[in-house]
Amino acid sequence: MEDPETITQAIANNVRAQRAHRGLTLDALAARSGVSRGMLVQVEQARTNPSVSTLTRIASALGVTVARLVEVSDVPVVRIVEKADVVTFDQGEVQAKLLVGADTPMILELWDWRLAPGRHHDGDAHPPGTREMLTVLAGELTLTVYGRSHVVKADSAVLFTADRPHRYANQGSEELRLVMVVAEPREAPDQ
Repeated sequence: MEDPETITQAIANNVRAQRAHRGLTLDALAARSGVSRGMLVQVEQARTNPSVSTLTRIASALGVTVARLVEVSDVPVVRIVEKADVVTFDQGEVQAKLLVGADTPMILELWDWRLAPGRHHDGDAHPPGTREMLTVLAGELTLTVYGRSHVVKADSAVLFTADRPHRYANQGSEELRLVMVVAEPREAPDQ
């Protein structure tokens, strides 16, 4: 498993390289992502371990996956991600594991989430056309999209449009575990 410093450095290198590849200034990336210029400087200089939300905003603004930003080395034609190499974001009683991701031909991410009872995670709006599919492995999910809540029980699945703010909440008494796929188009669909 990669140590946190290695991942932080990989994020710094990948964000800087992706920004340079697109010819974006720090100010332009800040405007596109909603992440402050100061935070972007911290990320690109490997002086901070950015949150999932911050990484998601940066990745969306750059048109790549979060997986691409945390990638330590180049991806071969076949990529097996061993358990020890899964990137984990631990926010106490909310944990997310980015199991694997790809950015061609479309942006795809496979996540494993765990939320303790009474906890929630607010997801930012993804780019237009983004969809999320998830299945609840244990517990009960209260998914809120556009202010409307939906209960998804264990062994059930849901598909929703994720180009608007959304919330994953565990309002039950046992741990919530879900597996999620985020599918984001490479280019925004015609409006």
